[in-house]
Amino acid sequence: MLSFMPQAKATRAGKVYGAPGDGYSGHISIITALVLIGLWFLVTESGWVKPLFLPSPVAVYHKFMVALTDGVANSTLWEHTRASLTRVFGAFFLACLTAIPIGIWMGVSRVARGLFDPIIEFYRPLPPLAYLPLVIIWLGIGEFPKIFLIYLAIFAPMAIAARAGVKSVSIEQIHAAYAMGGTQGQIIRHVILKAALPEIFTGMRIGIGVGWTTLVAAEMIAADRGLGFMVLNSAQFLDSAAVIMGIIVIGVFAFAFDLLVRYLERLLIPWKGKI
Repeated sequence: MLSFMPQAKATRAGKVYGAPGDGYSGHISIITALVLIGLWFLVTESGWVKPLFLPSPVAVYHKFMVALTDGVANSTLWEHTRASLTRVFGAFFLACLTAIPIGIWMGVSRVARGLFDPIIEFYRPLPPLAYLPLVIIWLGIGEFPKIFLIYLAIFAPMAIAARAGVKSVSIEQIHAAYAMGGTQGQIIRHVILKAALPEIFTGMRIGIGVGWTTLVAAEMIAADRGLGFMVLNSAQFLDSAAVIMGIIVIGVFAFAFDLLVRYLERLLIPWKGKI
């Protein structure tokens, strides 16, 4: 039998009905964003802050158009974006292929927990800049070290989330599956994995967010293009408009992917929050 004994989940008094509230929250979010943009216009147009420290939205938009056509930091915005997306999503998919199976294995096996848990818990709190020099020494300054640095940042939260999802499975479900003649492989695939999916998707959302925050550190490794590189290069020349434009582009892509993962979560786990 499996070597873990998860705690039985607490029963819920009733279902969670969040759909109306979600739409209401969305309207509030849009209003909040519009208010913040309005304050940005007010502060910059009134001259309360020097353009060096906070350029106006118009200046940022003009810089965006220049980046699309003439380019910033020796490349167009599309070239910077393509380089960063390749690094972040390459690291993310590599983490999905390794962190999720390892996390599930840690959840069902004491041996796997003993092997991987100390390593993950040791390096997980470390900022990527702390082990960036080692990555450069070990792997050089090519493209793979950039992806590997982002991969390390994504791996830990995804593995921990998968392990937590496995440990949240009710022991009664496992006993019932055994009583019905299920094999260990069938129980892992049809009971444990399905029950762990909500935590796995949460780990994916956290992981990709950590990946975007690690992008700037990764593109410090002899990069010649990328959104993080563009932001760092623009900061050296005190080009605040380009810095803010780069931050906005990174935020838009990160938010769009988070929305995609949320959509897939609702599609693949329709029972989440309803039982």
